[in-house]
Amino acid sequence: MKLICQREGLFQACQMASMVLPTRDIKPVLKNLKLTAGPGRATLFATDLELGLRVEVAGMTIEDPGVALLPAGRLLAILREARVPEMELEANSTEVILRGGSLEYVMPVEDPAQFPEPPELPWEEPLELVAGPLKEMVRRTAFACATEVARYSMTGVLWEAGADGEVRLVATDGRRLAMATGPRMPRKKTQAVVVPSRAMMTLERCLPDDEEVVQLSLQSRQAAFRTARVTLTTLLVEGRFPEYRAVMPKREDIVARIPLHAGAFMAAIRQAAVMIDDETRRLSFHFGPGQLTLSARNPNSGRSKVELPLEYSGPVIETFYNPQYLLDMLKQVPPTTSLEIELADGTRPALIRVGDDYQYLIMPLT
Repeated sequence: MKLICQREGLFQACQMASMVLPTRDIKPVLKNLKLTAGPGRATLFATDLELGLRVEVAGMTIEDPGVALLPAGRLLAILREARVPEMELEANSTEVILRGGSLEYVMPVEDPAQFPEPPELPWEEPLELVAGPLKEMVRRTAFACATEVARYSMTGVLWEAGADGEVRLVATDGRRLAMATGPRMPRKKTQAVVVPSRAMMTLERCLPDDEEVVQLSLQSRQAAFRTARVTLTTLLVEGRFPEYRAVMPKREDIVARIPLHAGAFMAAIRQAAVMIDDETRRLSFHFGPGQLTLSARNPNSGRSKVELPLEYSGPVIETFYNPQYLLDMLKQVPPTTSLEIELADGTRPALIRVGDDYQYLIMPLT
């Protein structure tokens, strides 16, 4: 195999593919990137046997097609330090040679036959969404996934594709729940799968911010996401995702709807949380006519009180939340965002709405 590549194009493709390299020693061969060069197209493929990522390499001139395994760590280091615009890559059954300007690197290689093949999922009836809005939906939900092994069915994001032309993403760890909705291309089929949080975070980093169409193939045990340059495959989370609709507040139970601006609310939480008790993680929220008072008390270091003006004239409600759960959500929206908090009372979950397409539920602390 022999090809000429733009160093930056190969470097960016290597960085992206390396996102799914194993974080623990499963099989030594998986520390490689599989480079496949065919007529007019070259791709890199990496996998940890749960996630697989195939990336098209931009700026390649293929002189002799072929397949080679490239040591990911060394290759990234070479491309990072080379500082030349163009490099030649040549590989045979025993070694790969990289040349550029006055530089030459020679590395031993492993047999490509030992590397897993990318899974091939059917694409006859893909689900189609626009990349920019999908990226925002993923960012606004994936952070709320559970991390504990005991909550395995919650370690991913629920994808619901309804026949009504809407896609809904839902994530929860049992203490908070994030839900984002968005439009999709017309398709009659209804599906619901749970995609691992690591796959979701990888997908967010791969998606462009523009109007490119993203295709999804959702199967019973696997899912794949495809753009013009990238294909991400993942095993799905097994188990039953919680019936999240059962915990959503009923409209008739809501007694307070409180408008806020995300930036001011976030600043007040951060200011008051300086004095929070590290064991209880309790921050007091006192909603009253015209004002929200946030306070914290720490038996070892003192107390805090922060007042935030409100356009609110409803009943007084006092409750306690873990401030980090609110900050996690507020970081996902611009500071100028208008939001509304819906409350039934201080002992039941609060629902934060951002427009019509983003909701965040948070459980109070006792």
